[in-house]
Amino acid sequence: MLKSSVAALVLCAALPASLQPAAAEGRSFNGTWSVQLVTESGMCDSRYTVSLAIADGDVRVASTGEGGATVSGRIGSDGNVGLTVRHGSASGAASGRLQANSGSGTWTVSALCSGRWTAQRRTARVAQAD
Repeated sequence: MLKSSVAALVLCAALPASLQPAAAEGRSFNGTWSVQLVTESGMCDSRYTVSLAIADGDVRVASTGEGGATVSGRIGSDGNVGLTVRHGSASGAASGRLQANSGSGTWTVSALCSGRWTAQRRTARVAQAD
């Protein structure tokens, strides 16, 4: 059970977001993004991929089948990434930067595991949750 909770949390930990408040700031990053996470240390699976949706700076998982984690944070106009993710009793964080159609950064899940993430924009249209 712990491994599946950690996996769901890690899947969402790479969601692009920052703490900058203005709704229009993240508009240039609107769309559906594919995010790949690679574990570099700890007890998480070695690799994860998740589809994310960004709309006007707000970030969410593009599919309801991604584990049900909650995410707080936003993406800024400069592409800075900084968010918090919670799934059950586990919590995680991600940071980094997005550019026009790609991005990268690091993630951690408490003391359980950590790694790096990369993202590629798949479409400028925001996907709807399944």
